[in-house]
Amino acid sequence: MDIKRIVAFFGIVVIVFASIAVTSPNLVKNMRLGLDLKGGFEILYVATPIEAGKTVTKDSLKQTATSLEARANKLGIAEPDVTTEGTDRIRVRLAGVSNEEEVRKVISKPAELSFRGPDGTKEMIGSDFVENAAKVGFDQSNRPMISIEVKDKEKFKNVTQKLLQQPLAIYLDETQLSAPIVQQVLTDGKATITGNYSYDEAKKLADTINLGALPLNLTEKYVQSVGATLGQLSLQETVKAGLIGSILILIFMLALYRIPGVVASITIITYGWLLLVVFDWIHAALTLPGIAAFILGIGMAVDANIITYERIKEEIRSGKSILSSLRSGSKHSFRTIMDANITNVIAGFVLYYIGNGAIRGFALINMLSIGLSIITNVFLARLLIHLLVRGNLFKKPAYFGVKEAEIREL
Repeated sequence: MDIKRIVAFFGIVVIVFASIAVTSPNLVKNMRLGLDLKGGFEILYVATPIEAGKTVTKDSLKQTATSLEARANKLGIAEPDVTTEGTDRIRVRLAGVSNEEEVRKVISKPAELSFRGPDGTKEMIGSDFVENAAKVGFDQSNRPMISIEVKDKEKFKNVTQKLLQQPLAIYLDETQLSAPIVQQVLTDGKATITGNYSYDEAKKLADTINLGALPLNLTEKYVQSVGATLGQLSLQETVKAGLIGSILILIFMLALYRIPGVVASITIITYGWLLLVVFDWIHAALTLPGIAAFILGIGMAVDANIITYERIKEEIRSGKSILSSLRSGSKHSFRTIMDANITNVIAGFVLYYIGNGAIRGFALINMLSIGLSIITNVFLARLLIHLLVRGNLFKKPAYFGVKEAEIREL
């Protein structure tokens, strides 16, 4: 018996399971729940220009989505999910919301960009500015500045003359973004906004001004509400079904494959934990389609183990040694496993690219689960079972689910 390899095996297992025990409570506690599990509502908006003759651009749609997310945050809604779809649609998912009507009224109002004098008078609004003219540049000291251009030069001249050496504050809704001082009377309709901005701050302000120059009207196309009680019931039943199914799978693997089944159980549990770690890392929200993708990933992980171990059993039945069977079985099963997983990833990519909402969430989790499954149920499983076999602790074919009577003479 090779003590070093056996110790290495148990060392890896202890480290992995200790990590799972220490981190899992926080991972579960911090898990974000989608509205189908937590309750809340989902709205699909269709965006149209407020001004006749204007068009909805990709940038204006994206900036409007950013504005909606900011409004939801100000209402105290935790981690709103706001995404653009197609050329003119925005999907908003707000979990844990009780005052639905009030929230819907507030967030769907068009974003209002205004320029105000010291007394609060609105001197100019977003539509006074040339569309997409706000750009970020650098002054002689290499500090970021924003260049802007207005449509009505005479109006701008009068405003700058009126507020000479006074602040002309920039507001988005009722939030002040900046308050640059008017340094001179401007007659050509162009100006620069300077200050102690970082590049990111200057870029955000320029984007906001461009958004104000292209205000969009939002019309509700689709609304779905999910009660908190229904969401919690769905979560409890889904978790219960998933646990029962996972336990039955582990029992099946142990009964059919013996020692490889033990390794498979370790790697499948590790796979599930790593997927929770990735969820927490990317701040993903857990939804019912996400749980379905998670369970599908467990099925793919089990499938990878079954393909490998069945091939190893066939090699043992042919009369080869345990070590030789392990090498040959692992080698020949690898291509089959990778072909199946690559096909699944391609399908997931297509679903993510052309799908929306829950479909994209399902596709993303499915692709992540496949990547983690390859790491744990192919490479980690191969490492662990090689350590056991090379440790010469389990030499009999029965340990691998093969009866002596099934072994053929070479």
